[in-house]
Amino acid sequence: MKNLNVWPNPSGRFSPFRSTSPTLSVIRFVPPSPSSVRCHSSLTHHTFRCAVLGAGFAGLSVVWHLLKQSPKELNLRVDIYDEVGIGGGASGISGGLLHPYSPKVKLLWEGANCWKESMELLRVAEEASVSKDYRTGESAEDMEAFVAHKRGILRPATDMKNMIKLNDNVKTCLPSCRVQTLNNVEAQSLLPGVCLPFNTAFYMPEALNINSRHYLQALFRGCEILVKESSTLDSSQKQLSLHKRSVDRLSEFEGEYDAVIVCLGAKVNMLPELSGRLPLRTCRGVIAQLELHDDMKGYPERAPSILSDAWIAVQGPHSLNLGSTWEWKSVNSSPNVSSDEASKALQELLPKASTIYPGIKDWVFTGARAGLRAMPPLTTLGSLPLLGCINDIIGRNHTCKYWLFGGLGSRGLLYHAWLGNLMAQAVLSFNEEVIPSELRSWKSIEPKCSVLL
Repeated sequence: MKNLNVWPNPSGRFSPFRSTSPTLSVIRFVPPSPSSVRCHSSLTHHTFRCAVLGAGFAGLSVVWHLLKQSPKELNLRVDIYDEVGIGGGASGISGGLLHPYSPKVKLLWEGANCWKESMELLRVAEEASVSKDYRTGESAEDMEAFVAHKRGILRPATDMKNMIKLNDNVKTCLPSCRVQTLNNVEAQSLLPGVCLPFNTAFYMPEALNINSRHYLQALFRGCEILVKESSTLDSSQKQLSLHKRSVDRLSEFEGEYDAVIVCLGAKVNMLPELSGRLPLRTCRGVIAQLELHDDMKGYPERAPSILSDAWIAVQGPHSLNLGSTWEWKSVNSSPNVSSDEASKALQELLPKASTIYPGIKDWVFTGARAGLRAMPPLTTLGSLPLLGCINDIIGRNHTCKYWLFGGLGSRGLLYHAWLGNLMAQAVLSFNEEVIPSELRSWKSIEPKCSVLL
């Protein structure tokens, strides 16, 4: 494997290093020795400059891991560009149901790594959300919890033809995210009034329901805290800035940054250098917000959220989110939902949800929001995100390395942590081979059409 050197002098080097992830062997930085730093004093003055385009799941995960993995001796500047700010796009309005399984309760590709790394980033965000705010000096303990409810997720069986396969899949579930097979009586004890069409449901007690926007805000705060700690402990300088502005083209970053990581989701097609060149499909999803009158008996305190043809993400005894619609080929990225679009979404979602939870008919519609997903192509391993260096795709010679982290689809919350870790390693080592070949195979797929947003 060819060693590519990010250090601006011959003293930089690489060495194989075992990742904290038990199944991942990667290349990490080994910073120059103190003597070589003295011989090449320019090293301590060089700043490795990274631009991260997008402040959703992908972008903030990359930012955290860049800051965490960068050598102590390396000056690092990370600039985030997002016109709507932290969690303002599709990531911030996602349903937030976190688990590592397919609809057939099968562990997804690299599901164990994805689940483990997601738990790590959730811990980072949780610690940041209750830390003392170093900018204001005020306690953040009253910050709204981003883990809405640690009550698990219930997935009712919707047909019998795959029941044997589903039961076999349950036997191979993760110990850290168990799947239990329940009959109707057992399901009723968790959620009175639930209906199981085939008298079977699969319960994931460790699965989580995350308030995505609050989580992303807390994770960004964790990044800020890490920068502050690094400036105290490390010999180098770490910088982090958020720029609330749109990005019109990649060429505007040429000459200013050493690396640009594109994490724009469906909006990636707005960049002229990439429009129509990626095998992505767009799909708009509408989520309805429902509430129950205060004088009515609310959703049971410890009852799970529901995954079925429509999902129910519980926000509280008298508040829940209902989703989601799938409008393929949509180019509408606005989070705003018209009354007509909301009405159509309810007509589609309520009958599906009431089949499993009839009590939802008593809930009142209070609003809706929407996001535009960037859906990756289907492979034999499932729908896998798109990662890799894109200099060859955008053409011309560049002094900067351009990277893509996209196509998270509807599984951004599960995939973002582990893949952000991989992307940061690739960026810091200038080595695309750090990324598994399965996540780079999209480069051989011919895009079917050009999509302009």
